[in-house]
Amino acid sequence: MNTQRLLVGLGNPGPQYSGTRHNAGFDTIDLFLDLAEKTGRVRELSGTKFLCMLWQVTIPELPGTWICAKPMTFMNESGRSVQPLLAWYKLDSRSLVVIHDELDLSPGSLRFKFSGGNAGHNGLKSISQRLGTNDFYRLRIGIGRPPAKDQVIPWVLGRACGEDGERIRLAQQKGLEVLTDFAVDGLEAAVAKARAF
Repeated sequence: MNTQRLLVGLGNPGPQYSGTRHNAGFDTIDLFLDLAEKTGRVRELSGTKFLCMLWQVTIPELPGTWICAKPMTFMNESGRSVQPLLAWYKLDSRSLVVIHDELDLSPGSLRFKFSGGNAGHNGLKSISQRLGTNDFYRLRIGIGRPPAKDQVIPWVLGRACGEDGERIRLAQQKGLEVLTDFAVDGLEAAVAKARAF
């Protein structure tokens, strides 16, 4: 049976946001697409009516077909892209994997989970509101917190450098292994792989 999953990386569109902590999801989607171009097949689709960039991906190691999206709505309106995509492909929320930055994890930490709260993340909040449920998978990439609460916005919209930057980039690469374990062996395997990193 050819199963389908929707893989969504969260971020903000535009060159001024490229490489920022908040765009960890976008950057991980790019790595996933690079892997698919080397080992599988990538077909760019028109995402105009879904307010996103959109691809169909098959990779020999992963079962089924993956629809990959980068919403172009800005972070706090990500649900405007995700909900119509799920409806169009006739997928329920349990077929959705969202990749996003996570303030509550140290830089470069990885976690994989199903459902739960949104921890103040506006992208997740928008998706949950549009879907009417929190029941979807999340690949969380740690970016750490700034020293002071009033620095959160410039922190997430800034670029990590030095050791933190290296850790985050490595976590994005390792995130592909977590996704592979999830696709092949399920949730528990993905959770264990993420925690082991």
